[in-house]
Amino acid sequence: MAGWNADTAAGPVGPGTVTLVEGSSFCISLANGDIHPEHPHGVFHDDTRILSRWNLLINGQSLESLTASTTEPYRALFIGRVPRSDGYADSPLIVERVREVGAGILEEVTIRNYSPDEAECEITLDVESDFADLFEVKEARVQRQWEESRVPDGDSLTIRAAWQDIHKGVVVRASGADIAAGALRYRVIVPPHGRWSTRLSVVPASDGVAPAASFVRQGGGETSPSDRRRREWVAKIPKLHMGNRSIERTLRRSYDDLGALRIEDPAHPERIVVAAGAPWFMTLFGRDSLWASEMALPVDPSLALGTLKTLADRQGKVVDPMSEEEPGKILHEVRLGVSSGLSLGGKSVYYGSVDATPQFVMAIASVSRWGFAKDTIAALLPHADRALDWIRNYGDKDGDGFVEYERLNEQGLINQGWKDSWDGINFADGRLAEPPIALCEVQALVYSAYLSRAWMAYDAGDVPLAAKLTAEAAELKKRFNEQFWMPERGYYAIALDGKKRQVDACASNMGQCLWHGIVDEDKVPQMAERLMSPEMFSGWGVRTLASDMGAYNPASYHNGSVWPHDNAIIAAGLMRYGFVDEAQRIATALFEAAEYTDGRLPELFCGFDRGQVAEPVPYPTACSPQAWAATSPIMLITSLMRYDAHISRGGFWMDPALPASYGDLHITNAPIAGGRITIDITDSEPAVRGLPEGIAFHREHRPWLTEMMEQVGLGDQE
Repeated sequence: MAGWNADTAAGPVGPGTVTLVEGSSFCISLANGDIHPEHPHGVFHDDTRILSRWNLLINGQSLESLTASTTEPYRALFIGRVPRSDGYADSPLIVERVREVGAGILEEVTIRNYSPDEAECEITLDVESDFADLFEVKEARVQRQWEESRVPDGDSLTIRAAWQDIHKGVVVRASGADIAAGALRYRVIVPPHGRWSTRLSVVPASDGVAPAASFVRQGGGETSPSDRRRREWVAKIPKLHMGNRSIERTLRRSYDDLGALRIEDPAHPERIVVAAGAPWFMTLFGRDSLWASEMALPVDPSLALGTLKTLADRQGKVVDPMSEEEPGKILHEVRLGVSSGLSLGGKSVYYGSVDATPQFVMAIASVSRWGFAKDTIAALLPHADRALDWIRNYGDKDGDGFVEYERLNEQGLINQGWKDSWDGINFADGRLAEPPIALCEVQALVYSAYLSRAWMAYDAGDVPLAAKLTAEAAELKKRFNEQFWMPERGYYAIALDGKKRQVDACASNMGQCLWHGIVDEDKVPQMAERLMSPEMFSGWGVRTLASDMGAYNPASYHNGSVWPHDNAIIAAGLMRYGFVDEAQRIATALFEAAEYTDGRLPELFCGFDRGQVAEPVPYPTACSPQAWAATSPIMLITSLMRYDAHISRGGFWMDPALPASYGDLHITNAPIAGGRITIDITDSEPAVRGLPEGIAFHREHRPWLTEMMEQVGLGDQE
């Protein structure tokens, strides 16, 4: 993720908060539905808090929360009761708030009177909009004073604000309310055993005109655009049934969350990209969006295509130390409505990521291997080559063959790999590593990037280019295993520091190297043993840092926590090298952890040992839903299915190793090349129907890499 959680000491949103998300909009509130500006609550649209206070009072009292349930990622039901003035516990007045987030919010408020007597109710809604930038809210430093006007007009209230040359506004609509500048009021009598209800909405306004929000229904009884968008998404993705109903629920929750995290490229509304996560990262990220797209490829390849094209459009062109842009570099994050002074690097686009660029090349090749969008892939190849040029000319800062990072300005991220908190890279004794830093998994990504581009060259008949890139990959693999491996410890250094010393902490980063194939076969048994040791494996997953390291803290962001996406990549890597039992153990632990969070894996959770604490301990500022956490269950299952393809080589491969406890698996409507297939796995025996013409089904795994290596004269480097 972006590192803001750890680097800025942002406070948590608080226990019991409810987060709703739809596209680039989201809402954070208390469990009773109220929004308070002194907390990191609000309704956010385009990285701006358009609603900072939304407090419902009945007869002067806030609601006592009874329950809050998220029915869809963008809709929630809050149920509360009105406290009695006489102090008795049971109140006859129950209040339901059904809220939907889109470009703003729609809320239906219903009061039910369970008393035999009528109830007089004064209903007040306090409304404020501070138009704070997302980072101002997240870091509790809202300071700007806007010039504000509040204009009641019939059943609406328009709030306008200006600061320097920036103008923003919202329109609040409340049919039948008495609308004053500060609040909305209803005075009603709820009949005995009766009910009263109303509908309210808040939408952003530009030049005094409110757009059609995504929850606006065109007619009575119609579904909202968000509902229709969700139904279209559900119709296009695979249908899955599994013997283990708990795992099936987790996978379906992943599909739902991934659908809600889809956002549009503002410059190309037809392109759908993956936002990194809610609440603070509802925007395009290089690393996060690419990993989520890669993991979700068997579900919806259009996410990868939209993400790749949007990142290609913003690929670095010039050297800019403030934004850390460099020619060929892939961005770290884009911010839409945030003032430039608050963004990383002081600009709306920030490039401080060392791994997004090789990952971009890898993702293009993945889409190509699965047979999707040949014309798009062809158009992206020059961007892939520019990315490789960045690796050689800018990524490798000192010419030693490894890609390093060191921030170019004081506003940038200190650490620029996926562990991008300020203290995320350290030695075994806890000392921080000094830049420039060459991370082990970044070298593995570069290795994948070279081989990925080699595959595409080989497929196109350009054997000389394939040979050149494969030779670069082979040389990198050799140097990596010589300089990062620590034989006396039995694992790889997390990094080389600025003095080329091995940063010797035992960290999960080395596990990700397995997925890329850069690890020598003879070193894998020791690595696997260390990854599954009590110091690394908490019982819920592999920790980011071993518990016997100097910087270990189970409640830290990157120094002892458990990240689902990290574990999914490690499990896939273990499967690649044939360590099936270990991969199954990791996958099962994560699926069991998901049972405690209604099937939704968070961005991360704490690394306390399962023998000490019987449930996964939440990390206070974890994003949920979050893109690569949502796609981790998909990668776990497809890895255990050993599910892969290289369409230009005419092959689809699957050799399942699902634990017996998972039950049988039935998947329909799964995308591959230009078609859709059906997969049945019974007792780990697969059957596939509907493969496009010319594509053969194989049980053995990845023969095309061996073939390419032999053709270019280098043998099998896998």
